[in-house]
Amino acid sequence: MTSAAERGKTKYQINLRRYLRECDVDRDLTRVICEIANASKYIINAIRTGDLGVAGTSNLYGEQQLALDVLADRIIQKRLMYSGVVANLASEELPDIIEVTHPSNKRYSIAFDPLDGSSLVDVNLAVGTIVSIFESDNLLQPGRNQVAALYVLYGPRTTMVVSTGKGVHEFAMNQLMEFDLVQENITMEGGAKVYAPGGTRAKYSPGTEKFARHLETNGAKLRYSGGFVPDINQVLIKRGGVFMYPHLSDAPQGKLRVLFELNPMAFLIEQAGGAASTGRGRMLDVEPQGIDDRSPIFIGSKEEIARLEQFIAEES
Repeated sequence: MTSAAERGKTKYQINLRRYLRECDVDRDLTRVICEIANASKYIINAIRTGDLGVAGTSNLYGEQQLALDVLADRIIQKRLMYSGVVANLASEELPDIIEVTHPSNKRYSIAFDPLDGSSLVDVNLAVGTIVSIFESDNLLQPGRNQVAALYVLYGPRTTMVVSTGKGVHEFAMNQLMEFDLVQENITMEGGAKVYAPGGTRAKYSPGTEKFARHLETNGAKLRYSGGFVPDINQVLIKRGGVFMYPHLSDAPQGKLRVLFELNPMAFLIEQAGGAASTGRGRMLDVEPQGIDDRSPIFIGSKEEIARLEQFIAEES
């Protein structure tokens, strides 16, 4: 395979499918990832041109669904259900796991958030799609068993960040709406350059508050958009930082969902040399009991996450 250095010198471009093939990623897994990439073309078009009104429905968490949420969900469902390699799938917009019943080799189970941060679209902030992939017919297992995870960020550029367990790689959508490799083997380097703290700070526990003060004292810049995908992306692409949506006094399990948001992002950050914690242990060791499980999350630079766990242990 052509090395990154060689591609950089010759301005060589390689698209997503070819990159996965040259990295010997399983053919069926490549198909799943490329189906998500194809779905993203329709989603970004819907974001640019679609209706921002309310769909008149609610998801399983009682949240009002925007028309774009419903459309993005249907686009991804259709691509995955007819891929021929998916056993079942779960969407944050649906109350139950969907079993794929038409002919399929049923290799993979997929959990996805079709349009995370969709409430930010009407104020023109970045949003994204998040995907978790397991090689089995069981989604209710620890995140460490994922075979791949990815997100697509719909911002000034449309980018995909993906890992199949061999590093983390970024692709950007070109003018032909194909994804080309931008950088491979992204790694976290050292401490926190930025931090994105979710939740109301007055409701933080003493350990979390101590950690936030530590980050500020040590020069981490506050960068919080309210969107999980863009905030994780800046931590990763800047090679150091922390995102947290902690346990709060009125929400001890936090806000974010294990299957749809936390497992895939924790997998990606760990693959880049970072860490993801519930505050009391590794995020990817959590065994979900249902598709609506939530957890506190602290994710980013490994040394900072270790310090956070220390603060929580000391202050609890």
